[in-house]
Amino acid sequence: MTELLSIILAAGEGTRMRSATPKVLHPVGGMAIIGHVARAAREAGSSQIALVTGPKHQKIRDAITALHPDVQHFEQSVARGTAHAASMARELFDKATGYVAVVYGDHPLLRGDNFRAVLDRLDDGLDVAILGFEPKDPTGYGRFITDGDTLLAIREHKDASEAERQIGLCNACILAFRADVFRDLIDKVETNNAQGEYYLTDLVGLANAAGKKVGYGIAPENDVMGVNDRSQLAHAEGLFQELRRSDFMKAGVTLKDPASVWFSYDTEIGRDVTIFPNVVFGAGVKIADNVEIRAFCDIEDAVIGEGASIGPFARIRGGAELGPDVHLGNFVEVKKSKIGAGTKAGHLSYLGDAEIGSKTNIGAGTITCNYDGVNKDRTVIGDNVFIGSNASLVAPVTIGNGAYTASGSVITEDVPADAVAFGRARQETKPGYAPKLREKALAKKAAAQAAKGK
Repeated sequence: MTELLSIILAAGEGTRMRSATPKVLHPVGGMAIIGHVARAAREAGSSQIALVTGPKHQKIRDAITALHPDVQHFEQSVARGTAHAASMARELFDKATGYVAVVYGDHPLLRGDNFRAVLDRLDDGLDVAILGFEPKDPTGYGRFITDGDTLLAIREHKDASEAERQIGLCNACILAFRADVFRDLIDKVETNNAQGEYYLTDLVGLANAAGKKVGYGIAPENDVMGVNDRSQLAHAEGLFQELRRSDFMKAGVTLKDPASVWFSYDTEIGRDVTIFPNVVFGAGVKIADNVEIRAFCDIEDAVIGEGASIGPFARIRGGAELGPDVHLGNFVEVKKSKIGAGTKAGHLSYLGDAEIGSKTNIGAGTITCNYDGVNKDRTVIGDNVFIGSNASLVAPVTIGNGAYTASGSVITEDVPADAVAFGRARQETKPGYAPKLREKALAKKAAAQAAKGK
């Protein structure tokens, strides 16, 4: 494969988002827009990626470094157009020997295949290949001026004549060049346009004037949609989710109500998994085969073992690991805990910072008291343990294999294997005292009402 340098442009301010967060850091499917673009560049085989940002964009640089530590950063200190921005990566393209692809950083649905649509044209002998598409509404897009398969020029909408604005084939978001051609032409771009900026698209006309072979590839409209405002962001999220739902159903996942299930960019799901309505998957979720996830569950950063049953109304997060055949029922939250095979927590529990063995029963209302106001401590529960309902397990505490804890107990000390622990006051019963208690309560109520009457 020919060496590929991809230059991602993300120096714009994105003011239409009306946000303190840079446009390309807004998430789609749980990952920043710029992360999707960088991933597509990787899928296309980029050996080097350059990111061009503005002077106030340290957050963008930090975000992309977290995802792709080897990305190299360049700054466009003054906004003077896309060609000027691309030229900031001169240190890399001056040494490039294969292809250079310049891509705009605000296209979250971009895929490696979209890069290949133009890179393959370079493989076929073109010197320049630009990605195009046919939008339903071409308003605002640069138009492709063509002669057969040859791309003669790209006319920005503001500079296009009325006749040119009738053209349906438009500029998308990837411009690919043979590296030597890019080097020869990038400094020849001028500012003869309505905006007074250096347009990257002017390289098409310059390449034709220099006798180079210039053509184009085509992408589906949805793949190359850009995001400039909140409405487009929501539309991109919707398209992303539709793609993920379709992919999972094709792979053997049952979605009871596909439109209400939301996935992250990295969600992994096995076969014969059934997902009920209104389930949300955050980043970092891996689900094995034959799992059932009932309605209204929220799951992120979690591994769920084969045959598990989750929900309804369960929340799993913070690096939780659930073994095979675990059952978590309604209103159970698990955070940063490991739960062994066959263990059950059927109702109304919080299990945080815990390690729980296999075939253990967690009674309704059980919580691990893991935070003392300063530190988080762990609770360890062994195999075949029975935790009675409404128990408070005050960490750090260990409950041995086969042990029982009585309902309503506050467990503050370790419980040995096969022991029974009671951590509650003994019940006291007073025969015939209920009428006196009622009289006392009624007298209190009457006194309060009399006081209001005054």
